[in-house]
Amino acid sequence: MTNKTHLTRRSALTLLAAGVAMPALPKPAFAGQIETVALYGPPAGPSVTLSYAVASGGFSDLAANATFKAWRNPDELRAGLTSGEIGLSVVPVQAAANLYNRGFPIRLANIMTNGLLYIISEDADIKTIADLKGHSIAVPFRGDTPEIIFGQLLAHNGLDAKSDVSITYAGSPIEAMQLLLAGKVDAALTAEPATTAGILKGKMAGKSVSRVVNIQKAWGDMTGAAPVLPQAGLAVTKSFLNQNGDVLPGILEVLVKATDEVNADPNKVAANSTEALGLPVPLLAASVPYSNLVARPANAARGDIERMLTAMAGDDFARIGGKLPDDAFYL
Repeated sequence: MTNKTHLTRRSALTLLAAGVAMPALPKPAFAGQIETVALYGPPAGPSVTLSYAVASGGFSDLAANATFKAWRNPDELRAGLTSGEIGLSVVPVQAAANLYNRGFPIRLANIMTNGLLYIISEDADIKTIADLKGHSIAVPFRGDTPEIIFGQLLAHNGLDAKSDVSITYAGSPIEAMQLLLAGKVDAALTAEPATTAGILKGKMAGKSVSRVVNIQKAWGDMTGAAPVLPQAGLAVTKSFLNQNGDVLPGILEVLVKATDEVNADPNKVAANSTEALGLPVPLLAASVPYSNLVARPANAARGDIERMLTAMAGDDFARIGGKLPDDAFYL
């Protein structure tokens, strides 16, 4: 694919919001408005909310301009955060906690999905994590959230990641899905909307690909809690807070409203998001019901977050910087 069409390589849709500036003022006229709200996110479910909020003019009372851009992978996200290019982005919670505990000035404002990971396959005999024994599977983002979660689930179900399953590491959920469709693996760990894309593309190729394992449910079974994986949320850097902290409550309110609208009418929302994300309307609309999109304040989700981080962290908590984040991590 070219940079023009690939979801994760597009420049984001930029809209000029309504509002009239007084000629003598270099800034927008009414109190609390800033020049630009620049949002970033992954090629996954929560970015539907962000791109829709931008495309629908949701930020017009807060900023003269609003933009959305998708980052390609966690390494690109980290580079953007540390360089200062990215100030507001959907970030995997584990990555945000790790950065925070290592001294990077980042805070978590909300949770934007309760989990959007699935295992897809043509093999109807694969129904649980345990059923993966002896099978091959494509797993994206080695060393980051999806692989860490999958590894914990394998161990909980008594499977060794090296001897009981054959793992092929992929650069993204889309690549994992493509490996499955090419017949190179028996199953693929994917995130929405790549999961839905795999099912739809499989159908077009005469393949009966389906969601065989709901990772959220498997996680709930492992932890003995609700099937909730507060996988990613909107993170805010200190630089953004210092410059534009007064508009953050308004930004979060916009995202609550946008999330409600996304979940209520996926087809309408997909039509507003397709240009920014570079994905067709039917795919985006079909993926929304499986993306578990929310806009939960970080403090309200803290119990679920700490449960997830503790399970992911390992014996020495190295994966999250040595400890659970303290109170200041949560806005």
